[in-house]
Amino acid sequence: MSRRPAAAGRPAATRGSASRGGAGRGAGQAAAGPAGAGHRAAHGADGATPAIAHGIPDATVARLPVYLRALYALADRGVATVSSEELAAAAGVNSAKLRKDLSHLGSYGTRGVGYDVDYLVYQVSRELGLTQDWPVLIVGAGNLGRALANYGGFASRGFRIAALVDTDAAVVGTQIAGHTVRSAADMEDVIQRFGVAIGVVATPAKVAQNVADRLVGAGVTSILNFAPVVLNVPSGVEVRKVDLSIELQILAFHAQRRGAAVGPADRKRDGRLAGRRIDGVPRTTSAPVTHSVPGGVAVRADGQDLDGAGQSAAARVDVAAGLAATGPRPGAPAGDYAAHDHGTPADYETGVQAVGT
Repeated sequence: MSRRPAAAGRPAATRGSASRGGAGRGAGQAAAGPAGAGHRAAHGADGATPAIAHGIPDATVARLPVYLRALYALADRGVATVSSEELAAAAGVNSAKLRKDLSHLGSYGTRGVGYDVDYLVYQVSRELGLTQDWPVLIVGAGNLGRALANYGGFASRGFRIAALVDTDAAVVGTQIAGHTVRSAADMEDVIQRFGVAIGVVATPAKVAQNVADRLVGAGVTSILNFAPVVLNVPSGVEVRKVDLSIELQILAFHAQRRGAAVGPADRKRDGRLAGRRIDGVPRTTSAPVTHSVPGGVAVRADGQDLDGAGQSAAARVDVAAGLAATGPRPGAPAGDYAAHDHGTPADYETGVQAVGT
């Protein structure tokens, strides 16, 4: 059952009421609807967002889904009211910032009591535009597009996968998550037929801009971009950028800094970090653990490779080259949206455009 509130009116206070809803729970943060925040695209963005028009800063809107997730966790435990300190701790912010954010919604809580959890769920959901369904079109039915279509958490958050399109004749006509993949040539017709409000770009970087242009031309003004490229869109179009490679690079930066702080006593003679214990169990005391990376060889934790070539675990494996070596599917047409499931290393050197986390 959908956990979104009714379109208007205060939800009932009874636990488990059908009126208690919002963005629902799931992995990661809930995404804001088109009427919510979403960063303005870097190019041609000189107007106020709908959120700003209602007096709510983008930074506040970006935190609302986090508050909503925390509120659902509290509601699931049967908590009726919550103090600003408790909710702030659950959301990972300070209480002063939380109180200021919620004041933009007209919610100030009750002194000595706190916030009514159900009503705050309703208020946040209403502001994010989650009191209605948002039809979503996925462009690109490769591995990423398939995974997104099969994710069951969108419906409970107010996002309905309306259709998938692709250019590959071998993919068009197949079934994915109950949807028949349609030809990308019919994208504009699909958008009009299903009333698509949000377009998801799950294509290689080289065709992403063309896809965005067609989405905008067909009237779509909210785009979630997974392609490793900055999209150029006109004013009035919201773009959220999701680039996992950028997040991994940031993690690598912090891992490198932590590694530089490791002293000689923490390393073995071969330079590797000494085995760390987790719950009292050394990580290298059991059978050798194998690891593999794209474009590389499988290796055991003791440094021996598994292909018999004598290559050690200390050998450097160029992951980027391994990824780049993965070409399009044999026979895939030029511009195939699903031919590649990732870009080349150069694609990942583009700038950051409203990266969502």
